Amino acid sequence: MKMATENGAIEARNATEIERIATVPDWYEPYKISQAIRAGGLIHVSGQAGIDEQGRTVSDDFLEQGRQAFANVERVLAAAGASLADVIKVGIFVTDMAAHLGHVITLREEFLSEPYPADTLLEVSALAQPDWRIEVEVTALDRR
Repeated sequence: MKMATENGAIEARNATEIERIATVPDWYEPYKISQAIRAGGLIHVSGQAGIDEQGRTVSDDFLEQGRQAFANVERVLAAAGASLADVIKVGIFVTDMAAHLGHVITLREEFLSEPYPADTLLEVSALAQPDWRIEVEVTALDRR
């Protein structure tokens, strides 16, 4: 893959390079999980839950957790030099689809825009922590 540098020169990038993306603090480091990986022209963001910078669940409320999860996705994307506008695929995992499908649509409207990314929405029996209600993962284009 060839990329233009800041001064306009063309430089080859190895499409097989893998780069770990992290924020400070990196709340996933203790679990040996990368917050995101840049590879092959894409940024793959690990599932983000409704937790604050200290790893604490922000609320029991689904929408508050969802907003925090998307804010965490935004933060990780920013660390990679990207934004939600670069997202091409979203995976949303919820623990109660019947109760929260409408809330998921609300979150999509708040954080995503046309053309809306491809999306997978799954109900799961549990997430990594028992008080988590939603987790969001994304794949974004690496436009840098």
